[in-house]
Amino acid sequence: MSFSQERSLDILVLAAGLGTRMKSRKAKVLHQLDGRPLIAHVCRTAESIQPRQIYVVVGHQAEKIQAAILEGLGQDRVTFVTQAQQLGTGDAVMSARDLLRDAESTLLILSGDVPLIRAETLQLLLERHRTSQNVATILSVRMENLTGYGRIVRDEEGRFLQIVEEKDTSADEKQIREINSGIYCFETSKLFPALERVKPANQQGEYYLTDVPEILLRAGERVDAYQHNNVREVAGINTRAELAEIENLVRRGTIRGLMLDGGVTFIDPSHAYVSSEAQIGRDCVIYPDVQVEGTSTIGENCELRAGTRITNSRIGDNVVIKDHCVIIDSEIDSNCSVGPFAHLRMHSHLEEGSAVGNFVETKKSRLGRGSKSMHLTYLGDATIGEKTNIGAGTITCNYDGKRKHETVIGDNVKIGSDTMLVAPVQVGSGSVTGAGSVVTKDVPPDSLVAGVPAVVKKSLVERKDEKQG
Repeated sequence: MSFSQERSLDILVLAAGLGTRMKSRKAKVLHQLDGRPLIAHVCRTAESIQPRQIYVVVGHQAEKIQAAILEGLGQDRVTFVTQAQQLGTGDAVMSARDLLRDAESTLLILSGDVPLIRAETLQLLLERHRTSQNVATILSVRMENLTGYGRIVRDEEGRFLQIVEEKDTSADEKQIREINSGIYCFETSKLFPALERVKPANQQGEYYLTDVPEILLRAGERVDAYQHNNVREVAGINTRAELAEIENLVRRGTIRGLMLDGGVTFIDPSHAYVSSEAQIGRDCVIYPDVQVEGTSTIGENCELRAGTRITNSRIGDNVVIKDHCVIIDSEIDSNCSVGPFAHLRMHSHLEEGSAVGNFVETKKSRLGRGSKSMHLTYLGDATIGEKTNIGAGTITCNYDGKRKHETVIGDNVKIGSDTMLVAPVQVGSGSVTGAGSVVTKDVPPDSLVAGVPAVVKKSLVERKDEKQG
C-alpha cells in the first residue's frame, strides 16, 4: 500500500501512568526537569513539528497533567483522552480509538517521560516512515545498559521481526543491544484493527503496543525499525536518580553554551544553575550557587554574586546583584545595585540607577531613577519617585486586615529612619519625615513632618526663603 507524503500528521502522547519507580505520590510526567514538567518538554517538541492535532492520554492525576500541558499549549491544539484503567501501552492507545480510527493520518506516538527527544529526530523518523512507505516504523537505538527496555529482534538479513519486552525475553534475546525507544509511527487505518488483535498473553497481563508491529508484519504490511544514534535523547526517565542525571546533563550543556558562545564567565560552573530558557548577556560574571530560573533575561556586564536566585525576571546592563538576593517576577533597569540579602517580588521595578540594600524587601513596588532604600525596609504596593532616599527601618503599612493599599512618594523625598507609612497615603515631592514618624495622612510637597501620628512641623519652602533672606 502506498501512502502520500501529504498525509496529515497527528501526535499521541502517552502520559497516563503513575510511575511507581519514582517512589512518589506525584505522577511521573509532573516531575520537573529544567524548571518544567517532563510532559511539558515532550508536548513542546511535539508542537514544534506542527501536527494537525496533539492527543494526550491521561489517567493518574489527569487534571494536574492537563493544567501543566495547557500552560504551554493552547486549548485548541491539544485533545485529552482518558485511560480508565492502566492496562498497558496498547490499552492506552486504544483509548484514543474513537477519535483517531477514521483520521486517515500518520500517527506519531510519544512517551511523556522522554523529555530530551528533539524535533529533528522525529522529523527523520517521519521521513523514513514515509519514504519507505511503511505502515509502522519504530525508533530504536543501541545501548549497553539494557535494563527495562524491550529488544528489537531482526532476522539474519537484518529485517525487523518483532519487539520483545524485557520481562518476556529469552536468554539469547537478553543479549540483543538494539532496544525499542517507545516512539513509533503508525498509519491509523492499520493501527487500530491490529490493536484489536492484541492479547494480554504476557507476564504482566497487559496489552502491549509492542505486539502491534509483529501483527502488522504477519499481515503482509511494511514494518521497520529506524535506528537512531543518540541514546541520551531517547532515554526515558523512570527513577529520581535518572531524573537527577538528566537534569545535570541539561544544566551542564546550558552553562557550557553560555561560556563558549555567549561570553559569560562562571566562577564555578559546577555550582551554578541556569534555565535553558534564560538569556544572559556578554561579560556577565556568575558566582557560585547562583540560580537563574525560568525565562529570566540578564543584560550585559552584570555581576551575580553567590547565593542569588532570579526567577522569571528582567535585568538590564551593568547591574550588580550582591550575595543572597531573591528576585522573582520583577524588573531591574540598567546601572542598578541590589542587596545583599534583598528580596524583590510580584512585579517590583527598579528604575535606572536606583538601589536597594541589606534586608530590603519590595513587593509590587516601583523605585524611581536614582532613588535608594539601603537598609532593613519593606516597600509593599509603593510607587516612589526619582532621587528619593528611604531611611533604614521604613515600612509601608499596606494591609489594613482586609485590603491592600498603595503608598505614593514623590521625587527628592527623604524618609527618616523607622518611618511607618500607613497606606493609603501620599508624601509630596521635596518632603522630609522625621525619624520614628507614623505617617497616617497625606504630606504636602516640601514639608517636614514628624511625630506619632506625624504632623507638619514646617514648610520647607518657607525655610528655604528664610535662608535666602
